[in-house]
Amino acid sequence: MVGKMEIKNHRAFWVDTLEKIAWPVLSALSEGNLHKEMPVEFYGERDRRPFAHLEAFGRTLCGIAPWLEAEGLTPEEEEKRARYAAAALRGLDGATHPASPDRMNFSEGGQPLVDAAFLAHGLIRAPKRLIGAMGEELKKQVAAALRESRGILPGPNNWILFSAMVEAALFALGEPDADRLRVSYALRQFMQWYKGDGLYGDGAAFHADYYNSFVIQPMLVDVARTFAPQDAEIREMLPVIESRASRYAALLERLISPDGYYPITGRSICYRFGAFQMLSQAALERLLDPSLPPAQVRCALTAVIARIMQAPGNFDENGWLRIGVYGSQPSLAESYICTGSLYLCCAVFPALGLPPADSFWSGPDMKWTAQKVSTGEDFPCDHSIAG
Repeated sequence: MVGKMEIKNHRAFWVDTLEKIAWPVLSALSEGNLHKEMPVEFYGERDRRPFAHLEAFGRTLCGIAPWLEAEGLTPEEEEKRARYAAAALRGLDGATHPASPDRMNFSEGGQPLVDAAFLAHGLIRAPKRLIGAMGEELKKQVAAALRESRGILPGPNNWILFSAMVEAALFALGEPDADRLRVSYALRQFMQWYKGDGLYGDGAAFHADYYNSFVIQPMLVDVARTFAPQDAEIREMLPVIESRASRYAALLERLISPDGYYPITGRSICYRFGAFQMLSQAALERLLDPSLPPAQVRCALTAVIARIMQAPGNFDENGWLRIGVYGSQPSLAESYICTGSLYLCCAVFPALGLPPADSFWSGPDMKWTAQKVSTGEDFPCDHSIAG
């Protein structure tokens, strides 16, 4: 029981939640109607409509791609997965074809670099069901669109990872001009920006927000994993990056209160439970600390998702997300937030890439850390990491 919700099947609840959030984006785009149907809510002075559609698609794909790659599903879930994968492929065509009514902006203004990278991350996370399912023409078309973002100069912060992720996707698409310098630069800089105990600065400064989970650690891990087989320097970095990601994931789990709330701190909080991307990814990629049972993480993440999803006002009358964390709360939005931005909440779903038989899903329900503390249960104390 979480709030007013009783959840008997966690995986079915996650899939239902994914469908409620992602399907309006994918269905409209797959039919060439995303620009026509998606509202664009924003409250800053600058019009966010030129960026909103790539935001919505790239962020949705980033979060659901591991599920598109999943195997060993029930027939009912497999039917859904196959339908979403087909819609995502049609969406990739619609988003990148020059004549498409939903052709997206990959180059004008700074924002397209961000969401080209989220789209690229989705491709990296589904090498069989997305990249492997594309024909050569679509691969070239998607690669050409991603290349358009190269003209955007990233700032000295998490944005350098966006450039690196675009190059990782180009490499995975088989493009010979993937720029390894952008990748090496980003990884080397973040090695210098490490602050200790599993946390990186967003640039030289540390920020008390969730960008280590929204962007930094998930992209560091997957960019490094993409290039480690070909690059000795990155191969040496990878265990360090993964160890830090494991520690950060453990810290995220400890932020989840006994009733599924978490601290609302820092910028971009309207990305809702996307704040727990690194915890979900750590489960998917076998990076959880040995002291953190997968089933415990499942229960903690389910509590967060359920707590937010029970709020009235998360969606408009047509099923599109509204700005806020718990319902419609427009004052929580920074000037760069719009309807499309909100779909980074899908970044909580990577653990759906694990099959139903995995212990993450099949293990018995467990109390998470805050629940253990609040009920007086004894358990081992926490420790920082040195590297």
